[in-house]
Amino acid sequence: MTTAPAGPALSPVPRSEAAPPAAPDPRERLRRAVAHHGPVLALYGVLKLVGFAVFMFLLDSAGDFREKHPRFGGGARPWDVLGSWDGWWYQQIALHGYDPALEPIPGATGLITLEGNSAAFFPLYPALMRMVSEVTGLGPYGAGMTVSVVSSFVAALGIHAVTARLGGYRAGLVAVGLWAVWPGSGAEWAVYSESVYTALAAWACYAVMTRRWLTAGVLTFAAGLARPTAVTLVAALAVAGLLAVRRREEGVRRPLVAVAIAPLGVAGYLGWVGYRMGDWGGYNKLQDGAWAHKFDWGRHSLDVLTSVPVGHFDYRFAMPVEDLIGVGVVLLVPVLTVLLVRLRPPAVLVVYTVLSYLMVMATQQYFGNVSRYLLPLFPLFVPLAVAMRRLSRPSLAAVLGTAALASGSYAGYVLFELGVP
Repeated sequence: MTTAPAGPALSPVPRSEAAPPAAPDPRERLRRAVAHHGPVLALYGVLKLVGFAVFMFLLDSAGDFREKHPRFGGGARPWDVLGSWDGWWYQQIALHGYDPALEPIPGATGLITLEGNSAAFFPLYPALMRMVSEVTGLGPYGAGMTVSVVSSFVAALGIHAVTARLGGYRAGLVAVGLWAVWPGSGAEWAVYSESVYTALAAWACYAVMTRRWLTAGVLTFAAGLARPTAVTLVAALAVAGLLAVRRREEGVRRPLVAVAIAPLGVAGYLGWVGYRMGDWGGYNKLQDGAWAHKFDWGRHSLDVLTSVPVGHFDYRFAMPVEDLIGVGVVLLVPVLTVLLVRLRPPAVLVVYTVLSYLMVMATQQYFGNVSRYLLPLFPLFVPLAVAMRRLSRPSLAAVLGTAALASGSYAGYVLFELGVP
């Protein structure tokens, strides 16, 4: 039996042909990143600086802060106001930790409050303050402002990323500009947790939109350590994950793992407060007893909405100027939500927006603060941004620039000095 001659041996692939493509030059990557993200950061920073400067000018001109306690909207310098109200509590937590004890004491407004009610404030923001303070040597105020300002720029990038995916780069820029001048935007550069939470929410939604499920789960987990309203983000991620599994858009495991991870932050903190207080409903008691915040199915909101338009301010926690702005914002949200739905965005954005709005409206609280509570609802800016992207640069500059100037009053002075943010 003859053996067939062996075929020609396969010659090895030349090393030059088998090598992977060379990585981009680091300088080129940096240049691209600056070209892409630079306009976003510059636009947001300029608009915020304009509003911030006007706010400081109004504070100094009125001089009201000099007559108030540093804890209640006062301070030695105008910018100290940004560390008052909730900011004072965050600074105490960063310095001394929590004490969720329930001991009734007379409050500053004559109401009965609870001693040691710092546990009503979620831990991520004061933890970041403490970390920055340890690293930089800044005090609690400086650390808090640093965390808020840096987080606000991270949030701006996230808002741009989400909006640009739906309406293009220019629409993303407009959305960032709108977030900078929103009625509650005074809290973005203050010792408040809104910027941290918005950054996490925006990037979590973007992760869902780009099918990075584990990233979305971890970011939602972290958001649950920042604010109690993260339950709406948890629900939005759950809906998006289950829809993905049902449609078989990708494997089952990653979406379900993300859905399992997402609620652990908010559930864990609420459970810790309940354990420390010996009452699993302890957090709700803290909110009700210390801050008069409670779920009332919208009765208080309805009372305000039927009183303010006719000039009556005899409801609880009435603050005429702040409440008037709040009513305008609350009535605008359903309109923007309808316009958002018409764009057929991903379900995560719609669920997050609708549930967040309903949660705010169904809770008794200082009504004038709704502009701040609704600040993280960045998907509302998408339909406006898509419509405004067609404006010329001079027109956009005029619209956003005028709003930035005015925001020093309606988003800064009104919030911190005429109301209780």
